[in-house]
Amino acid sequence: MEGISTYTKPTAEGQVKRELKPRHISMIALGGTIGTGLFIGTGSALKDAGPVGSIIAYVFMSTIVYSIAQSIGEMATFIPITGSFTVFCTRFVSPAIGAAIGWMYWFSWAVTFAIELSIVGKVIEYWTDIVPLAAWIAIFFTVFTAVNFFPVKIYGEVEFWAASIKVIAVVGWLIYALCMMCGASKIQGPIGFKYWGNPGAWGPGILTSNIFGGRILGFLSALINAAFTFQGTELVGITAGECANPRKAVPRAINRVFFRIVVFFLGSIFFMGILVPYNDRKLVSNSSFTSSSPFVIAIINCGTSVLGHIFNAVILTTILSAGNSNVYIGSRLLYALGSAHVGPRFLTRTTENGVPWVGVLFTSVFGLLGFLSVSSGSQQAFEWLVNVSTVAGLLSWAAISFSHIRFIKALDTQEDFCRDDLPFKASGGIWYAWYAFVCVCIIVVIQGFTCFWDFTAASFLTAYISLFIFVILFVVFQFFVFCGPLLIKPEDIDIMNDCYCQEELNVPVEKKGKLSWYERVLDAIF
Repeated sequence: MEGISTYTKPTAEGQVKRELKPRHISMIALGGTIGTGLFIGTGSALKDAGPVGSIIAYVFMSTIVYSIAQSIGEMATFIPITGSFTVFCTRFVSPAIGAAIGWMYWFSWAVTFAIELSIVGKVIEYWTDIVPLAAWIAIFFTVFTAVNFFPVKIYGEVEFWAASIKVIAVVGWLIYALCMMCGASKIQGPIGFKYWGNPGAWGPGILTSNIFGGRILGFLSALINAAFTFQGTELVGITAGECANPRKAVPRAINRVFFRIVVFFLGSIFFMGILVPYNDRKLVSNSSFTSSSPFVIAIINCGTSVLGHIFNAVILTTILSAGNSNVYIGSRLLYALGSAHVGPRFLTRTTENGVPWVGVLFTSVFGLLGFLSVSSGSQQAFEWLVNVSTVAGLLSWAAISFSHIRFIKALDTQEDFCRDDLPFKASGGIWYAWYAFVCVCIIVVIQGFTCFWDFTAASFLTAYISLFIFVILFVVFQFFVFCGPLLIKPEDIDIMNDCYCQEELNVPVEKKGKLSWYERVLDAIF
């Protein structure tokens, strides 16, 4: 229990505020996953696995994502605290593992902030390259840092409307794709499933001349790409501590995850395979960042290139939204690490508006790494940063699932609560959690499989440096900081601090009658 029994809430002057509404939480949960991974990265999956292989990979990954969302939903609704799953891992598994996961996950968001800053200028190059990339990085670094000092309700509104733009864009593109498939294109006529016949429903494979083996490897590549695309699903757990009514908002956001996955992700992957052949040269084009987006390629191939400018604006909005979220999530993670006593206590300091200003500053500083993208000889270092970010996200999924397993064991052992009495009960229970945990661990191990073809030490380190960092952090925290057992005993797990029973008297009940007509419409939709 060392490191756990000392868990205390921050003092009143160091508390975040519950100002996020249910519609904010719902759209943050959705908007967090609709990003460059969907708009840009899915092209790699289509190229490697073909349309059918891509669909199968994304369907399989969606079952894992659904299980993870259910796990974080059950825990975050019962214990709605900021940075939830990093604290859950510390309290339910062990302080050392929780600290290692928490710091790696924070670092991944801080590094992703630098990556998003470096991408902004490349997207703008679709229109003009007059302004140097370094200038765009400096401008948006300043803007994002400043915006995150505003109260959290401002962040919620910004993300709500940014996510709304992304949702509208994807829905519009799906309708457009259906029309093109049925013959609305004046250039191609009815497209139907012709690309599934020529060049084919399955990709040619990668890395080997053996067709079957190459296609298996192509499928694995698409599966790993899908894992990266879905990252951000766990964000609803991070925001639970600043939600005005987590018992309502969190389950509502979680329950809609599956429907949104089917519509937005699987629908997009399906129509990409319909409108874009996997051997389209533009999928690997280096002319501009946006030109390799399968969304834009489909628009150009169907003869409506003017829509490419509109979609480039959507992609730009997506990246700006992501950059803003990077600083927000990173600052809340630092706040959570400080609260759980696995980080310096000064990380819990907040402004009068409840903004963890120390966390904002520390996270923003890492945005300066974005300048690596414009310096010479830094490509290897930048690839390492990207890998740390993506694999840390996968490790966080494994931590969520294993924390849920331990949470259920604690409930069964302590008998203070029955799972049937929880405000939200995850579908599948412990079996879904084990399923997600095992699958994610396998993906973490195989995600660098390409480095074993034409093996070099540099490529191996690039693929697996995240695991090395995690092991080092765990060893340091386990044997030099906490010096406790590897796992907390189920009977000693702290499930009482911050549980929903303590929140009931402090959370205001929303009154629908006081909402304006447009707020009621938004509340019903989102």
